Amino acid sequence: MKIAGVYPTSLLDYPDHISTVLFTQGCNFKCPYCHNSQLITFYNNIDNLLELAKKLIERRIGLIEAVVITGGEPLVQDLYELIDLIKWIKEKGLKVKLDTNGSRPVKLRALIDLNLLDYVAMDIKLPLKSYPMLGGEARDLKDEIKTSINILLESNIDYEFRTTVVPGLHKERDIKNIAKAIKGADNYYIQNFKASDNIYAPLWKNLKGFTPDKLKIFKNVAEKYVKNVKIRD
Repeated sequence: MKIAGVYPTSLLDYPDHISTVLFTQGCNFKCPYCHNSQLITFYNNIDNLLELAKKLIERRIGLIEAVVITGGEPLVQDLYELIDLIKWIKEKGLKVKLDTNGSRPVKLRALIDLNLLDYVAMDIKLPLKSYPMLGGEARDLKDEIKTSINILLESNIDYEFRTTVVPGLHKERDIKNIAKAIKGADNYYIQNFKASDNIYAPLWKNLKGFTPDKLKIFKNVAEKYVKNVKIRD
């Protein structure tokens, strides 16, 4: 397991739970608006961080309720190492939330079938036909993304789909097509883009997000297909 870092306490990353956030290293996408761009590339000098992360989690027991595994993209990690880590977390009496881009449906299904996940947050970057616009492996994974969507729709675990909306990249028709792809989902979150120095594409580091009125329009469009749509600004 390639661990990049740990955030000790979060009130935001797992709905209604206090969590510790575990960041994995490496991602198979290169989204230009990625806000964790420092985690895209794999590094080989961070093996000891897994044990340090476990020690921190153990010290947080009694203060936290869950561990969020995010990235990067957690499902590009070795599946058996990921299973071992999650089993270790569950043995501590903690819930597990997984953040994923949906590009590894076989691994996602395996973790669900093993009853290792309590909550999954899956990013829907763009309408499925537009994934080739994204960098990395995204151009070739439209079918895998759709499979992951169906896995969550048919599962019995808690989940959410979410889209980070970016001016110049997302329009109302894109939100409509995304919502149609997840039609019948329990939860869909529209997240506003926020510029930072960590954004992958330099030209986007000063880009301003959508106005509140525009976000509400996106929400209204998505509500025609999804039960519960919320804005995260």
